[in-house]
Amino acid sequence: MALIALTFRHAKQYWPFIAAVLGLQLLSTIAALWLPSLNAQIIDQGIARGDTGFIWNTGGTMLLVSLAQVATAVTAVYFGARTSMGVGRDLRREVYRKVDSLSTLEATKFGAGTLITRGTNDVQQIQMLVLMTLNFMVTAPIMAVGGIIMALREDAGMSWLVWASVAILAVIVGFLVWILLPLFRTMQTRVDTINGVLREQIMGIRVVRAFVRENFEADRYERANRDITEVSVKVGNVFVLMFPVIMMVLHFATAAVLWFGGHRVDDGLVQVGSLTAFLQYLLQILMAVMMGVFMTMMIPRAVVCAERIRELLDTRSTLSFPSEEAVPTPAAGRIEFDRVTFGFPGAEKPVITGASFVAEAGKTTAVIGSTGAGKTVLLNLLLRLYDPQEGSITIDGAPVDALTRAQLAQAVSLVPQRPYLFSGTIASNLRFGRADASDEELWEALRIAQGDDFVREKELGLDEPVSQGGTSVSGGQRQRLSIARALVAKPRVYLFDDSFSALDVATDARLRAALPHATAGATTIIVAQRVSTITEADQILVVEAGEIVDRGTHAELLDTSEVYREIVRSQLEATEAA
Repeated sequence: MALIALTFRHAKQYWPFIAAVLGLQLLSTIAALWLPSLNAQIIDQGIARGDTGFIWNTGGTMLLVSLAQVATAVTAVYFGARTSMGVGRDLRREVYRKVDSLSTLEATKFGAGTLITRGTNDVQQIQMLVLMTLNFMVTAPIMAVGGIIMALREDAGMSWLVWASVAILAVIVGFLVWILLPLFRTMQTRVDTINGVLREQIMGIRVVRAFVRENFEADRYERANRDITEVSVKVGNVFVLMFPVIMMVLHFATAAVLWFGGHRVDDGLVQVGSLTAFLQYLLQILMAVMMGVFMTMMIPRAVVCAERIRELLDTRSTLSFPSEEAVPTPAAGRIEFDRVTFGFPGAEKPVITGASFVAEAGKTTAVIGSTGAGKTVLLNLLLRLYDPQEGSITIDGAPVDALTRAQLAQAVSLVPQRPYLFSGTIASNLRFGRADASDEELWEALRIAQGDDFVREKELGLDEPVSQGGTSVSGGQRQRLSIARALVAKPRVYLFDDSFSALDVATDARLRAALPHATAGATTIIVAQRVSTITEADQILVVEAGEIVDRGTHAELLDTSEVYREIVRSQLEATEAA
């Protein structure tokens, strides 16, 4: 079972704490089981005989036993909490590292919503189960077995009441678990859904407002909320039924003890103190069963969560990086695509078909084409976000799949189509690719990226806080900071994936004028929508339907490529383009 395997693997390193919990819970339970017997002695040997001294002595013993029980119980809860929190921390770390190792294909297959849920809510359910197990489930069997033994010592003639009560509760618990298991599985799936909807709406709030889609998104969230509410209500109904039924069994058992025990007292078969102790032991037994019932209610949801986590952890990434450097880190940055073909699983046709080109070091290669032609996928293949199904990609003659993750990150820097900044400061974001960069290098990168002016206007300059995703700055400022971040890293290959689209024409022109000096000697690949951005490129690749249909300089393509001329005509007058 996934739940047992996961908890055992992560809990075994905390065996000293678990051993302490077991020992302390055993002492606490023994103390709790001893108290009714002492109480019976006070009644039968103290009160019945009027022996005040015996009452005081035994009462003092009971007080000491009670204090010992409290001390051991509190200490056991402390060690149990330490263990459960440690298990939760380790499991979250493993889930995070697994998600971090997934390729874009696997991450997309799962979806952001379910990955977030599996790393938070699912782990929390297992963590809570470990906590409750150590605090209650360890006590429950000791209390139940010890209670039965002690009850039989007091009056074996009424043992049938114990077996009958426990059997009835066991049947009730089994029935409720059978009902709850599918409900909890559905609940976790719908938690995924509502997390995904809410995440999309928060991230896309500006788009929602721009297109006046608030009502539509509110209805979509309402549907997801209603779905999870329906399942939660069904689960709640089961819990509402559970506790009254258990209490009814408890009260019937108490009434039966008093009824049949009263007759046995009249017949002289048992003393009043022993009957009182028997009743207390029976209640302890049933309370232990109730604790087991409460734990059992948590198990179905934890089982579902463990299965979902196990599914994620067992997913084998389609990408694997070498653990040791087998080839030298690229020093020049020459890139070669040799008949590269790539398609998404289940797609009717490949996204990229037979792509072959060379991007020389120290030169700029531009990629242009219609939306959906596969331009970004070419860059993603170079970054090994995907692996090609056919063909090869090399940097300085070394296959990209022979480079370690660190080597590839050191050689290639990407400015993505959708720039992303992390929560922190401007300086921490710029140093993301090279932590030892000086402030002077940061300002130089900002100057080239045309971002130093607005950063200097900030009250704290480089130490100005940045919100998650970079929402505290405008789209153009976010793009310029992303470009500066790539420049600070000083790689051998620069990838600009439509990275100038949010810039005005004047800023774009100044940036393009300053960029060649900063990237001198490195390979630059630019994916662009604006023709004006790539007119000075040494080589322009025209991509159409996943194929490189034409290549050449701007002037050459105007003469030879109808597809390129059509793109130019859609943006500029032919005379201006020439």
